[in-house]
Amino acid sequence: MTTSIPVPARTGVHELDPAEAAAAREVALRLVATADAVVDDDKWISAAGAAWEELPLSLRHAVRTFRRHSGSRGTLLLRGLPVAVEELPVTPGHSASVQRQATVPAALIMAVASGLGDPIAFAPEKSGAMVQDVVPVAGQEKFQGNAGSVRLSFHNENAFHPHRPDYVLLICLRPDHDRVAGTSTACVREVLPLLSAECREALHAAEFTTAAPPSFGGGGEQAQAHAVLTGAVEDPDLRVDLAATRPLTGRAERALTELADAFESVGQTQVLTTGDLVVVDNRVAVHGRSRFTPRYDGSDRWLQRTFVAADLRRSRSHRSDAGHVLI
Repeated sequence: MTTSIPVPARTGVHELDPAEAAAAREVALRLVATADAVVDDDKWISAAGAAWEELPLSLRHAVRTFRRHSGSRGTLLLRGLPVAVEELPVTPGHSASVQRQATVPAALIMAVASGLGDPIAFAPEKSGAMVQDVVPVAGQEKFQGNAGSVRLSFHNENAFHPHRPDYVLLICLRPDHDRVAGTSTACVREVLPLLSAECREALHAAEFTTAAPPSFGGGGEQAQAHAVLTGAVEDPDLRVDLAATRPLTGRAERALTELADAFESVGQTQVLTTGDLVVVDNRVAVHGRSRFTPRYDGSDRWLQRTFVAADLRRSRSHRSDAGHVLI
C-alpha cells in the first residue's frame, strides 16, 4: 500500500511592496556593477549567489518554500520586481537574441535562480547564454518555440535532454501590445487524479520518444525510448513535450491523448506584465503560451529566461571546465 505525500496548497502569488522593490533594485544594481557581461564566469555566478542573500526576506522566503515543495501547481509567480520600462531598449527581433549585457532584469533573474540551485545553459541553444531573450521573430510565427507567436503547446523544457533543467525562470520586461499572450502551466499533481489506471500504467512505461529540436542537432530517429512518468507513482516526475514526444505503441498513443486532455482541464494561464517573474518546477509541471499577434515595431512582448539545476554535479560529464554550460 502506498502512502500519499502531503501537497501544500495551490501555489500562490508573492508580490513585493514598493519598499521591497526598491531594495531589490539596489541589490540588482550592485550585481550589475560587478561585471560588464552576463556570462558563465565564476565572478558573475558567485556575485549572483551573493546577491540572492541580499534580496528582501519575504521574496527569499517565498522562493525557499517553493524549493522545498513546489505545491499542487508546480509554479510560483513573483510580482512587482523593479523592471523600469523607461530603461528598456527596443525589443530584439531575432531568434538568437540573448542578454550578454549586465542589466537590472538579468541581475534579478540570475539572483533568484541562485536561490533555487545553480544557473545553467545549453551550448547549442542561443550560444549557451545564461540569460536568453524570448521574443517573437518575423517569419517564425508558426514555430513551436520561443520565437513563435502561435499557441505554444505544453512541454517540459528540453524534455529530450538527460540533464534538462529542474527549474525554468521567465521574467517579463514588456508584455504584448494586446495583453493576451499568457503563460500557461499545468502540473502532474493535479493531472494524476484525472487519469485512468490504464493511462497511468502506459505513461510509466518506456514507450515514448522525444526528439531534440534542430538547434540541438536532434532527430526523432535517434531518440531513446523513455517513460513520461517516472519515480513514485503517487508523486511522479513528468517528461513530455506535446509537440515532440511520440508514442511507440497503441496504448502509449491513447495515454498521450488522455494526458493532453487532462493538461487542458487543469491548465491555468497568466498574462505576465512588466516585473513579473514566473518559476516553473520543470520536473512536475509543463508550460506553454497562448497565441498573440506581434507588430514588430520595437515594442513587442519581451521575456528573459534562465534555467536552474538543483544538483549541478549530476551533469558534470556534460560540462567543460566545471562551468555552468552543458555541451
